Amino acid sequence: MSGREFFKERYANLGWKHRNVAPRRAIRINVMNAEPSEVTERLQERGVKLEKIPFLDTGFWVSAADFSVGATSEYLLGLYSIQEAAAQIPVSLFEDPAGRTVLDACAAPGGKTVQLADAMRGTGVVMALDVDRRRLEALSNHLERCRVKNAICCMLDARRASTLEVKFDLVLLDVPCSGNFAADRGWFERRTIEDVQRNASVQREILAEAAKVVKEYGEIVYSTCSLEPEEDELNVDWAVKNLNLQTVRINCYGQEGLTEVFGRRLDDSVRNCRRIWPGPTQGFFVCKLRLRRQHD
Repeated sequence: MSGREFFKERYANLGWKHRNVAPRRAIRINVMNAEPSEVTERLQERGVKLEKIPFLDTGFWVSAADFSVGATSEYLLGLYSIQEAAAQIPVSLFEDPAGRTVLDACAAPGGKTVQLADAMRGTGVVMALDVDRRRLEALSNHLERCRVKNAICCMLDARRASTLEVKFDLVLLDVPCSGNFAADRGWFERRTIEDVQRNASVQREILAEAAKVVKEYGEIVYSTCSLEPEEDELNVDWAVKNLNLQTVRINCYGQEGLTEVFGRRLDDSVRNCRRIWPGPTQGFFVCKLRLRRQHD
């Protein structure tokens, strides 16, 4: 099952009417390398018009530029990263990441890895995994450009993270997913519900591995750029019911997670997640989890 009308009907049943959107370009200042005011002033002197993104600390919409913002000396020096606005949210949900041991389980191409290192101010350590050697090389280049010194890159499938024999304070699961039409012009023509189901199965394997490697008082942030509930709320519902995990209330851009999906009632705690329908950002989903403790 596939096609534009099939997915549009699904979204309508989930409470959102499909419309064509054009997500706005965005950048994020790397504060470990420069003060935001310095970077914005330098870009504005070049004729780049910036607008502060209200739900992000160091994110800016690029509202006008006569050239690519990926071709400036400031970009090449790692003073900022080109990073979609919704994609900047997951890392921002970690509380006090400085000095922590962090797993970025599906790291390439590295935007969130750099953001993690930036939030940690170069302290602690980020273990960045990817299963593809070429993607890992791109990740390494990205980290080098942004002058990240506290990350270790490792070619390893996130579904085997426990073989590292390390327990992590924080685990970022920006899992491989089906994507969404707002970020991919030909998405409706290529994507099928069978693809979604396959991706959801892999995501559950990654979630299960994360539950093994997170410390007792650690945090897991799970995110996708998929709009499909199989990869989002249904996976979180499964994790809550099968992995001794519980959701954590978060305060960020987006709507509450769905607790009823196609007539199926989910655990009420799934409402703590955030679903972001396409608009100024691409479609996105994010949730924060931790191990359930005996006294909870």
